[in-house]
Amino acid sequence: MENEVKLAAGALVALAVATAALVVLPYLQVRDIAPPEGLKPYSSAELRGRQVYISNGCVYCHSQQPRDRNLGPDAERGWGRASVPGDYFYDKPHLLGSMRTGPDLFNIGARQPSKDWHLGHLYQPRAYIPGSIMPSYPYMFEVKDAAEPGDEVVKLPPGQTPPSKVVVARSEALDLVKYLQGMNHTYPVLPPTVQQATAATQPATAIPLSSASAATPVP
Repeated sequence: MENEVKLAAGALVALAVATAALVVLPYLQVRDIAPPEGLKPYSSAELRGRQVYISNGCVYCHSQQPRDRNLGPDAERGWGRASVPGDYFYDKPHLLGSMRTGPDLFNIGARQPSKDWHLGHLYQPRAYIPGSIMPSYPYMFEVKDAAEPGDEVVKLPPGQTPPSKVVVARSEALDLVKYLQGMNHTYPVLPPTVQQATAATQPATAIPLSSASAATPVP
């Protein structure tokens, strides 16, 4: 019986130490973090789009957490600087993701700001990126004989619009695109003096937005 008590006590101690190391200490480190100066709260349209992003499972194929240069070539891919805790101040829950079947979307709004591109890409990804395995989302659009006042007609590449028809974006598509366009974390997160010191020790890598966005599928 004595051995069982010792074993149980040891297990409880190990559990307490693990909980402190994996839960309590990280919480104490980030609980008082404020949002970076350049980070803005989500608009109502972006919040609705975020829910569309979640409900369509985009988080299962896309991450929102570029890695540090020492951990991977995410900056060279044009995905931006490594994310910091403050970047997720308004994210409840966060959508970090754990898979990269598609590219990281942390800065997709900076890489690809075009609303027309996003709408068309959601309607038919392979019209923009040949060989893309991203599914299309036709239920976010409506095919009509003619556009009505207030309709957002999707500007598709030649041959993608059904003959004698127009493709109109539904509210879900418009909200999702608002959310994607709002994902722009190119603001600085370090004080100017620290930024200068960091820049002096790391080689600059410049990737034109056009080349980065050309190979960037979204949800």
